[in-house]
Amino acid sequence: MGFCRGDVVEVASKEDGFVGSYYEAIVVCQPLKKDYIVQYKTLLKDDLSGPLTEFVTVSELRPVPPEIPVSGFSLNDEVDAFDNDGWWVGKITGKIGANYIVYFETSEDECAYTISDLRVHQDWIDGE
Repeated sequence: MGFCRGDVVEVASKEDGFVGSYYEAIVVCQPLKKDYIVQYKTLLKDDLSGPLTEFVTVSELRPVPPEIPVSGFSLNDEVDAFDNDGWWVGKITGKIGANYIVYFETSEDECAYTISDLRVHQDWIDGE
């Protein structure tokens, strides 16, 4: 699947400490067959002068997952949690009051989130 200028996508980070996170971006152009230039919606340039723009490979891109409405999550559900300007893949390990406890395997951290900061995790495999 190819992406076109203006498509809203998510970029999978491959940087150490950020593996397992996805950041929303807009496709600016496709200068090479398997490379794209994207502009992030939540990440800024180092000097904070505006949105970060960078080259990414097609293997790092996926469309924004469709929204799946949920009224709650269960133990061991795989979720994405919105934190630090991106979506991080984790697993529900408990619930305290209205907060869900999410475990992140890549960092071995556990954090609490409200349902509004969580979504059902969906994988993009072979263009689907």
